Amino acid sequence: MEDIEDLLVGNGGVAPGFRLPVTSVGINPKKKPLQSKQSFLQDPLQSIKIPGTQIIYIKTFGCSHNQSDSEYMAGQLSAYGYTLSDNSDEADLWLINTCTVKAPSQSAMDTLLSKGKSANKPLVVAGCVPQGSRNLKELDGVSIVGVQQIDRVVEVVEETLKGHEVRLLNRKTLPALDLPKVRKNKFVEILPINVGCLGACTYCKTKHARGHLGSYTVDSLVQRVKTVIGEGVREIWLSSEDTGAYGRDIGTNLPILLNAIVAELPSNGSCMLRVGMTNPPYILEHLKEIAQVLSHPCVYSFLHVPVQSGSNAVLSAMNREYTVEEFRTVADTLTELVPGMQIATDIICGFPGETDDDFAQTVKLIKDYKLAQVHISQFYPRPGTPAARMKKVPSAVVKKRSRELTTVFESFTPYNGMEGQIERIWITDVASDGIHLVGHTKGYIQVLVDTPETLLGASAKVRITSVGRWSVFGEVIEVLNPYKPETTSDRSNAKYDKCSPHSSTPEPCACSNESGSCCSATQCSETSEGIPAQMSGKTSEDDHHGLRKRTHHVMKGSERESNLPQQPNLNLAKPNTRQWNFVDKAIVACMFVSFLTATCLLLRIWSRRVVSS
Repeated sequence: MEDIEDLLVGNGGVAPGFRLPVTSVGINPKKKPLQSKQSFLQDPLQSIKIPGTQIIYIKTFGCSHNQSDSEYMAGQLSAYGYTLSDNSDEADLWLINTCTVKAPSQSAMDTLLSKGKSANKPLVVAGCVPQGSRNLKELDGVSIVGVQQIDRVVEVVEETLKGHEVRLLNRKTLPALDLPKVRKNKFVEILPINVGCLGACTYCKTKHARGHLGSYTVDSLVQRVKTVIGEGVREIWLSSEDTGAYGRDIGTNLPILLNAIVAELPSNGSCMLRVGMTNPPYILEHLKEIAQVLSHPCVYSFLHVPVQSGSNAVLSAMNREYTVEEFRTVADTLTELVPGMQIATDIICGFPGETDDDFAQTVKLIKDYKLAQVHISQFYPRPGTPAARMKKVPSAVVKKRSRELTTVFESFTPYNGMEGQIERIWITDVASDGIHLVGHTKGYIQVLVDTPETLLGASAKVRITSVGRWSVFGEVIEVLNPYKPETTSDRSNAKYDKCSPHSSTPEPCACSNESGSCCSATQCSETSEGIPAQMSGKTSEDDHHGLRKRTHHVMKGSERESNLPQQPNLNLAKPNTRQWNFVDKAIVACMFVSFLTATCLLLRIWSRRVVSS
């Protein structure tokens, strides 16, 4: 199977948005059984659908970067006319965005592909799996869109629905940030700041797909921030394979970007910034600058810093390019300099060569810091990586170590003592129980409040009433920055006071001045990917309430309109908001005169016939 770019004549690629002719896009057309003449005569429209009106089902696996890619693809498909649905049975085509980090995610993809093929659904596969392993047997017979080709998903979907198998993988440029987008959560913008990374971890398959580091410019990212704030976004998540490495390929760095973005945030704290996953090697030289940004009133005091192991021997085998001591330096410095700083980390149990002593060092590290959020996983060998060829630790030992570390982690009670505290929270989601809303403190502690959904998008002061293992519960005592949906004209004319990069507001940390404000919080219960932090596989009552409700890709009416960036060819304003101008009035007047003229002519013709008869 050739890539689609191999069929192009000339420069070997096309500009974004260029629509290829059918003869260039379609390769290996799938043969369909001919419909009998009799059945067609019975229902001539049975198998005919207007192009661009079909129903698309989108399923996303993996990280927040993948989620952002899916939102961009959903936005383009919706803007073109396709209907998005979370009902796979009614869909005319399935778009599956895949993850290659762990074997279970890829196995789930395989299962879904088999189900789709059995149901005779046209399939398009996107994401890291096809980009990193394009020759997988499971991908036979399906169309593929690469991680840097999401801006051409409409072309791939169109041709797949026509019965063609399409592969589009080779383009080298980054997708534009101003593509149409349908957000899973309309209050949260997941903003990719770079793709790929500078590392070469021996267990990682993602670099095979995302490639070497490629950063967006500061100006393009700042412009995107301005746009989404105007669209009513209340949280901006910076996302990438390694946030800390940002800009090293284009002569800038993460602190420069963070300060530029913070300067555009509303000074009233109505929109918060969350910094994404950062590996230790690339923030060691910027610790003080990053600490200063994380202390800002409009930035969550939260950072995901993976350590993976408490043993230097294992880190060396992983080729992680830092030591345990350097991780401790990162954690200690940020905790010291940032009030209420929360750090999340990752651990891999049973990496090839890990001894009992290596594992004991990992357990000690976790006990020393008692982090409220630790993502614990077992080692999964990924095909094509150096670690897959290393001598494996017996599966029974790996499972035992994973259970032991999980037990240690779950023994922590990070939120004890918070009862009665007054916190400022930002409310952006609905809990899975359908009763509570989900908010976060400045330290990104998950707070569940029993309050009407009209508070979605607002910030509020709450009193903590009780605590659980994964989240806390609160009651609203004052609503701040209520969310008000804006019209298109409101957005274009929106003006607000901006933060200065290191501003000092009358309300420090954008929180209450009362004692026990969120600036003193010391725990966090939400992952950097927006999922709860339970790692044991058990489900408690707290876990149930802490889970975020899955919001659908289906956007109806004004909700869909509010999530689409304003494009020149999209009229998203509601009909009853349009103002009549002179041209409109002139057209209506002409239509009225024409109607009167036609009526008079008809009456004259009728009268002549009556006279002649």
